[in-house]
Amino acid sequence: MLTVGMKHEKTLKTGPEHSARNFFPDLPDVFGTPYLVGLFEGISAELMAPHLGPGEQSVGAGMELQHTAPTPLGMAVRAVSELLEVDRRKHVFKLEAFDEKEKIGEARHIRYIIDAAKFNQKVEGKKG
Repeated sequence: MLTVGMKHEKTLKTGPEHSARNFFPDLPDVFGTPYLVGLFEGISAELMAPHLGPGEQSVGAGMELQHTAPTPLGMAVRAVSELLEVDRRKHVFKLEAFDEKEKIGEARHIRYIIDAAKFNQKVEGKKG
């Protein structure tokens, strides 16, 4: 059962594949914000996954993010997700990220538990 206060963390060794320049060539060659978003979403999904029932998945529905400090490529980034709220299918997380020197970001993230078959049926319906 998912309960308030549960935590999960993960460390990512950054490399060229995590560069902000992968999104626009004139950006600094540092750990890109989209990769921080992905890391935050991924660790929150990982926290939920073992607690989902048969046929259930979780999906992200929103994130309010502050990426507050640059991280040189090659450094490790450690992210921590904490479950703050549970309201039926809605789950709200507090996230923080740290490189080897300092805190580099934080976010508030919302995820919902979905019925995978219904969700996929809706997706197929959009294809026409």
